[in-house]
Amino acid sequence: MSEHYKLSRTQPTLDFVDVDVENDTPVYIDPSSLKNLPDEWSSQCHTMLSTFFHSVVDAINHRDQTRLRELLIRLQEPNETHFGLSKGKSRGRALGPHLVERISNNLAVSKAAETGLLEDLEDTALFIEGIGRDIVSDVTTNIIRGMLISYTQSMASMYGMPLLDGIRSGLVWNPSNREWEEGNTRMLVPVGTPLLLVPKAVVRHDLLLTKEDYFRNYLAPVLQDEELDNPASKLVQTAKSGRKYVTKMDIEIEYGGNKAKMVDLSAGRSGVFRAYKEDKRRNPSPPMEHDELSAATGTKPVNFQALLAEVLETPPGLEHATTYHKKVHALLSAIFYPWLTYPVVEHPLNESRKRVDITYTNRSTDGFFGWVTRQGHPSSHIFVECKNYNSELGNPELDQLCGRFSPLRGKVGLLLCRSLTDKEKFLQRCRDAAITRHEFVLLLDDSDLTALVEEVVASYAPEDPDVEATEEPEPPSPGEFRLLFERFRGLVS
Repeated sequence: MSEHYKLSRTQPTLDFVDVDVENDTPVYIDPSSLKNLPDEWSSQCHTMLSTFFHSVVDAINHRDQTRLRELLIRLQEPNETHFGLSKGKSRGRALGPHLVERISNNLAVSKAAETGLLEDLEDTALFIEGIGRDIVSDVTTNIIRGMLISYTQSMASMYGMPLLDGIRSGLVWNPSNREWEEGNTRMLVPVGTPLLLVPKAVVRHDLLLTKEDYFRNYLAPVLQDEELDNPASKLVQTAKSGRKYVTKMDIEIEYGGNKAKMVDLSAGRSGVFRAYKEDKRRNPSPPMEHDELSAATGTKPVNFQALLAEVLETPPGLEHATTYHKKVHALLSAIFYPWLTYPVVEHPLNESRKRVDITYTNRSTDGFFGWVTRQGHPSSHIFVECKNYNSELGNPELDQLCGRFSPLRGKVGLLLCRSLTDKEKFLQRCRDAAITRHEFVLLLDDSDLTALVEEVVASYAPEDPDVEATEEPEPPSPGEFRLLFERFRGLVS
């Protein structure tokens, strides 16, 4: 996609999946990935998913086959994301009228809904025949299509990709009236068909919930214990030591089977499924890493040093400010993924009276940016100002960034510049703003940016098992950003 639109950007520097505009990319949207993300876009997507699926379950419980068909029969084959495993040109793998009819019938007769096992869309992959990761991903695409259109339009505006007017949107789920809607909108149409961009933070190789994981690691141990407690069990074996045991293989042969059997096994052991869902809620699958995404999209792997070099090689001065800004945007987007996402360049604030160079959405629950949030500092968004100056920074530059802050948007920002003659003096200005106004500006000059990249490269370096443990400090972890942490501590100490 980036090649088609000549973006001169690599996958690690883009917020979305850089798909082939004609063929499929072997990744999927996992609805579970949208649940725990704190940003507004993900929250609205989750609302769409929950209202749709609750409508489906209500129709099943009320035996309203007409309403169930109305909800499901409108689902389409979503080619717009170019996700999945189609061979050759993307053509839609999962949903079609005959398959939707079969899924509708399977849902209607399944005991999973009436027993309360079906709570979320992703649960269907465990209990409903004919539904797997491709179906769940395609259904999710249909339901959140409106949000994907909005996201695509935002990315197209930022990168200068042309949008065509009057393109049919496809069906869009309205969570307010719980009905499907459709109309015309502005869309990317690279090769004759619409293209929807998907944030890479919400895609996965597989679903978080899988039938195999649930059965082997949750149901099977319970069934083993039940067999051991059953004096008449034929599955119990005796070791030479006299210890009684039951193998998971025997459990799988005895109890394994289709999804209807999973429903029967789970209905009488609801606590097992609840424990499984709770464990997965506490331990969600992480976003795909740079290398995984590059492999999936067939694009070049991340090269932090090369991205840094492009920033450092940009001459200082106003005439090169736009180039510097673009290079910084590319570098920071790669460094801070997946903790900071959804970058908006030259984002208008206060009815467009002010503009900020780059605004990131803070989705982090761990690492440095998660720590800032847990400390109680407003940081739903992280603001970035880029100053490609030959001169010193002063109060006007500091006040300009602080003027972007608000309790709702956030009060944390990065101020990037080339170099400072009296760096300590400006850092003291930043400390004053933090202490008196609780506004936190983290200064990063070229030397800081170099140190930050070195730390990031070290955090992704694989451990050498042949190297003996020493008393040297532990290497940094991805997302830890020790330099930012120390700079922040310097503001409040």
